Amino acid sequence: MLEVQHLLRSRGILISFTGKLTQGLIVEYGEAVKSYLEVSERPQNEIFDIFSLFIEQTQNINKYCASQIVHPQYELIAHSSIVTIGKSEQNGSYVCSGNLIRNSDIDSLRNHLDTLIDSDKATLKAMFKAKLKEDLPSDSVGAGLGLIDMARKATAPLQYSFIKQDENLSFFTLKANV
Repeated sequence: MLEVQHLLRSRGILISFTGKLTQGLIVEYGEAVKSYLEVSERPQNEIFDIFSLFIEQTQNINKYCASQIVHPQYELIAHSSIVTIGKSEQNGSYVCSGNLIRNSDIDSLRNHLDTLIDSDKATLKAMFKAKLKEDLPSDSVGAGLGLIDMARKATAPLQYSFIKQDENLSFFTLKANV
């Protein structure tokens, strides 16, 4: 465990959660993150943004995993989650998450993320407002505001990657700097 701790510290990782996420765990982890940040003498707006990004990323993973319950590899997908909070000398604080996703979901996710990355703050704000006014499809698990809100809160463009695991799944990573 000491080696793991040294590795995490050497990479600037302050907090890390891994495994299957549930709504109850997200609430508990959220409280732990909030408490940790409040005693770390950070500006209040930075605490709020880090906390918001953490909650949004964990919720996105949880919703995605829930939508895959009938997938033959559901258990593998559900247990693949990781969320970290860290600090780097160059870019300040960040929230980074990862989880397995179906390869068939990559193109639409990549297109959406690229649109957000290419948008300035004013465009992101307009996208957010427009999305608020849209009617939700009956099969929707959310309003689709999460990634837009993350891009708005981030101090640099969102970073992402897909690492192919097999013909069905890839590991998706998303990082937001604060």
